[in-house]
Amino acid sequence: MNDLALATRKATPSPAVKATRDVIFISKATPDDDDFALWLAPRLEAAGYVVFADILCLQAGDRWRKELTETLQNRAVKMLLCCQDSTLDKNGVQEEIGIAEDLARELSDPRFIIPLKIKKFRKLFGIGGLQYVDFEKSWAKGLHDLLDQLEKQSVPKNGQIAINPNWENYKKRQSLELIQAPEVLTSNWLRISELPDMIRFFEPKGAISHGAFLCVCNSSEFPLKFHNRGVLTFMTSEEIEPLFHAVAPLELRHEVNTLQFIEQGLPALEIRGRDASNIVTSMFRDAWEKYCRSRGLLEYFYSKQAGYHVSDAQLPIGKKIPWGKQGSRRSAMLRNIAKSKVWQFGISANPASWPYPHFKLKTRVLFSEAIDGKPGALIGNVDQQFRLRRSICKGWRNKQWHGRLMAFLEMLSGDSAYIKLPLGPSEHIRLEANPILFTSPVTTPLPNVLKDEDEEIDESVLGNHGIETDD
Repeated sequence: MNDLALATRKATPSPAVKATRDVIFISKATPDDDDFALWLAPRLEAAGYVVFADILCLQAGDRWRKELTETLQNRAVKMLLCCQDSTLDKNGVQEEIGIAEDLARELSDPRFIIPLKIKKFRKLFGIGGLQYVDFEKSWAKGLHDLLDQLEKQSVPKNGQIAINPNWENYKKRQSLELIQAPEVLTSNWLRISELPDMIRFFEPKGAISHGAFLCVCNSSEFPLKFHNRGVLTFMTSEEIEPLFHAVAPLELRHEVNTLQFIEQGLPALEIRGRDASNIVTSMFRDAWEKYCRSRGLLEYFYSKQAGYHVSDAQLPIGKKIPWGKQGSRRSAMLRNIAKSKVWQFGISANPASWPYPHFKLKTRVLFSEAIDGKPGALIGNVDQQFRLRRSICKGWRNKQWHGRLMAFLEMLSGDSAYIKLPLGPSEHIRLEANPILFTSPVTTPLPNVLKDEDEEIDESVLGNHGIETDD
């Protein structure tokens, strides 16, 4: 018995917690059997069976071999074995055969493994005597015979027919032509090109009022992070002392390189690397939010974070902002009226330190009532905001979203190629105002303009239903 089969057998749950056996498990090789599995699986589902195939049933982040093994060991009622030499030579398929042979004995089901002959194959020890279903001559005839076998063996069916639409969606994605030519793609990442060299930890001398200390931290115009009765900051001693003069004098306890702090933490304060990274990204986010408020952007709290939107302080309704390099200047609108509502474009920003320091941007649009062509009160009903997102943003195209994002960044940066977020009187983060470009090694012949029903919609943003050109 192979090690995987033995380990799996030991991991079999007790009868009290054993899962229901109702899954038809397709044992296959990738990519050799993908087309066959994509054809067979939805047809089995149409007949009422529950199907597992790794081509769709594994999600990003799954420990795929563990997931495969547990499904076969604990939930499979039959294993359909795709049979051709290239498949049966795979180590993973042979491991699944070993597990299935053990299950056949454990369940007293000598027909637990049902071989499906896709091409002529050499007999494999352990399954050579099993009667196969012939799919080599005709897939349709093979399906008919397989369904007949499943019916005769009383394989349980689902209570209702449920065909996973992603079988077809996967086929469509796989059928998309790839052109062997590089393509430059614009991301939603802004690179942090400059950050402070040092981060410092100050601690008050003597007793303090905890509440008063926190109040100073929370009301500071620069990011401060309270920790262990002290404060983490990018400011110097001379810069931070005036902030706390009414609370307590401060003493510099630790000073460490910022990148070293992000990667390794600060053991003297029992701060691990991951915690240090979270602290720094929290301070960077605070710097972004303080900067946006200082620019007069309209703040709106979504379910997980705040978004900052263009308001009267930046632009009148209907005005376009030019963006782009000289010789290829374009323009985009960031505020307008649609369906008697004023929409206002904005973004949320999430700092991250891996694989290098950057900010991820998420586009937003916020609605308020239109009163005599001017914005009135914000629409406070979350459900109504959501309905407007679904209905009004449907008319925007990808080029328009991109244009508005670029115009928003142009508005923030002005004539500079950077956006500076203050971290102290003499320290700042310098963000590149143009998103990072990635190069894909291949490209696809996708249309430049999609039909409404094909347009990808992000339900967390809002758009304008009216016709609008950004050129």
